Amino acid sequence: MKPKYSRVLLKLSGEMLSGGQGMGIDFPAVMNICEAVKKCHEMGVKIGIVVGGGNFWRGRSSGKMDRTRADHMGMLATVINALALADALEQLEVPVRVQTAIAMQQIAEPYIRNKAMAHLDNGRVVIFGCGTGNPFFTTDTAAALRAAEINAKIILKATNVDGVYDKDPKQNPDAVKFDYLTYSEVLSRDLKVMDATAASLCKDNHIPILVFNLSNPGNIVAAVCGETIGTLVKED
Repeated sequence: MKPKYSRVLLKLSGEMLSGGQGMGIDFPAVMNICEAVKKCHEMGVKIGIVVGGGNFWRGRSSGKMDRTRADHMGMLATVINALALADALEQLEVPVRVQTAIAMQQIAEPYIRNKAMAHLDNGRVVIFGCGTGNPFFTTDTAAALRAAEINAKIILKATNVDGVYDKDPKQNPDAVKFDYLTYSEVLSRDLKVMDATAASLCKDNHIPILVFNLSNPGNIVAAVCGETIGTLVKED
């Protein structure tokens, strides 16, 4: 198999690291994901990863807590997940670095764009923690931002559904799956691909988004190789 994309940004939700348990980290599930990342790495693909923290903390569910503080707690949750991914990749002998948007130098490197680029060019996987480093922005927006900064050719958004539907397929058996969408359709129809800020950022920077199911981690390899899976969002 040959990769279609030479440089990608893989967006993982925190829930995907919980192995279906909803909370915490399931290390066999993490290892399965990282084995697929390793296969892409061995094909010469430059890989950046942004991971959410929903398996530990969801700030929007924090009730009366101050939003800024709740979001900071969510950023810390993403670092836990980033370190778990890094550990699994190191066990698989894949060179990796964790960079965080909020400095915590005893744990990880601070995010510096040029340093991230150098790591990628030297064959290291780079995992970006703490989202954008700012409250009120999601890790989807962080993925779009980092993808633009590292010149990624595509964002691979691995989820628990097999693409984008016109309505929630879990609640509506008649939901229709899209194979292709434009950014304008995503924004005008308020489809839940990414939040509007992330989708607009991808549109402005001409970065396609592929939404696919991670129940089979091998789909990461298939996505990198350009196979027809999930839903592709691209320019109008």
